[in-house]
Amino acid sequence: MNITEQHVKAMTTAGLNLIGQGLSIYDSQLRLVVSNRPFQSMFNLPDELVRPGAQFRDTIRYLANKGEYGDDGDVEDMVERRVAQALTFEPHYLERVRANGQVISVEGAPLPRGGWVAVYTDITNTKHAEALLRARSEELSDQLLNRAEELSAANRKLAATNAALEEAKRQLTEIEARTRMTTEMMPAHIAHLDRDGLYDYSNRRLSSVLPGRPSDIMNMHISEALGAAAYGRVEPHLQKAYEGETSVFEFTEYLDSRRIRVSFTPDGEGGVYVMSVDITEETQARVALQQTRRRAMAAQMTSGLAHDFSNLLTIILGMQARLDKMDLPEGARELVSATQQTARRGGQLLNRIADMTGNRTPQPKATDMRGLLEDLRILASPSLPRGVGLSVVNTLPDEALMLDPGMVQDALLNLVLNARDACGGSGQITISAHTIGAIWIEIAVSDTGPGFSAEALDKALNPFFTTKGSKGSGLGLPMVYDTVKLAGGDLSLRNTPSGASVVLRLPYRPAPPVREGLVLLVEDNDDLRGQFREMLVDLGFTVIEATSCDEALALTADIDDIALVLSDILLEGQGTGLDVLAQLKPALPCILMTSLPYSDPLHRQALTQAPVLRKPFTRAQLSALIRTEAA
Repeated sequence: MNITEQHVKAMTTAGLNLIGQGLSIYDSQLRLVVSNRPFQSMFNLPDELVRPGAQFRDTIRYLANKGEYGDDGDVEDMVERRVAQALTFEPHYLERVRANGQVISVEGAPLPRGGWVAVYTDITNTKHAEALLRARSEELSDQLLNRAEELSAANRKLAATNAALEEAKRQLTEIEARTRMTTEMMPAHIAHLDRDGLYDYSNRRLSSVLPGRPSDIMNMHISEALGAAAYGRVEPHLQKAYEGETSVFEFTEYLDSRRIRVSFTPDGEGGVYVMSVDITEETQARVALQQTRRRAMAAQMTSGLAHDFSNLLTIILGMQARLDKMDLPEGARELVSATQQTARRGGQLLNRIADMTGNRTPQPKATDMRGLLEDLRILASPSLPRGVGLSVVNTLPDEALMLDPGMVQDALLNLVLNARDACGGSGQITISAHTIGAIWIEIAVSDTGPGFSAEALDKALNPFFTTKGSKGSGLGLPMVYDTVKLAGGDLSLRNTPSGASVVLRLPYRPAPPVREGLVLLVEDNDDLRGQFREMLVDLGFTVIEATSCDEALALTADIDDIALVLSDILLEGQGTGLDVLAQLKPALPCILMTSLPYSDPLHRQALTQAPVLRKPFTRAQLSALIRTEAA
């Protein structure tokens, strides 16, 4: 116990001892918690009965043996009876005459966490005054005096009852405040509807689950609070709850496509409890996990078949090669060539299947979508006919987003090439990107071709379905669909007034900001060190430099403000970047860089211990990796 606590305890004890009344507090097990000196002196109790932990039962037995309660039969029966009465923890007030003639009042009240407090007051003088008044007041009738005594006793009981009620009221007020604070902190909307659909309780979190809705919805009808569209989705389930059936369901909110889970629970008195939770991120993760499991199952089913089929194609190609060397009749070589081309196409198809079912785990990193889409335009333009144009309309926020840039760019390039085939020799392809609320990134690839047929709209995402005849594999759109699902998104096909459109939705995940601060740059090449310093300064960092392992470790030991270490693997002197990494503080992040080939043992070892930048690298690559480390 510290000095402050001792001081408080001493002051509390002194204050209790100054009270003219006796006071005792027993816990829920009827063990003494605290008492004051008047309590001991009033009943002449020994020290062991006023120490914390003393049993109420032992105190009652001691008083009974001294005749405190008069001749009331067997002592043990008396003790058990009074202990049972105390265990009810009910407020009480009584007056009794002690064996020594003293008259005391006993006022007891229960405590919030069990147990009770009792106050003992010597009212002997008050009683003597009442007796004297009776003896000397001949003009007052006995009936009036008796009534006055009864009224006095009733007032004392009423005061005790009022004190208990006030304490209960205070406890209920505290419980209500704690309950409201708890519900308002929860990431869910919790409310209660009366039998007419009006809110009579709300934790004011509706706007956090459904942005744009009001927070203050007390006495508002649920249809007005939710809006017509959302109310239309929940109304059938709400009616079931009013009929006594608990209902849990999910729906997609139309404004920004949030996924909401709602629970309606009847309260048994005609009303309904409501809990609504935004489960958009949970749904995105669930979709990604489901797609990963499907791909794993597909890989198991196709791996053995692909292996055997690949062997058969190899045999066919070998036999056709031997036939090609023979003296064949006219027209036979064309058949051999066609067979070889078909077998090779089968091999390419196997590779595409392997790409779809292989281990393609998304690796999100901080991605500049403006740069990604511009690179895509530059990459795709040379493959387009002279009469087909490609434009990009990007209204995404100017901030880095957490995406797998390789997978996204491959998916979009696949869609652009499909749009090119749909346009033929002339037309326009448009890539448009925007956000839906703060939930989704929506990227649409649209063309001015003939649009999707009814069959294509229904089956285009099925593997091997194609409208290109022998020129198509039927795996392009399924691969894009697979990519989007792995990221927790979705893909849809639609026709527009001018052609067709494929729409990708990906989770909107802003990259964490680059942490500004002090960076230790460890590089022994002067020219490279200058380039890297300039990159870091442009990113908002202050830079200190070292050329060897010893210099770097000395700086980290002397300077506490270093936020990041960027070190080459090969350094001046005996130590390497791996030695720097091994001796850094555990909380200090480190990024390694190298021009060593992947086959070098040091490079392979570094990849197991820290992020590694392959030289040469750009400022954007460095920024993306720093952001990823910050996440």
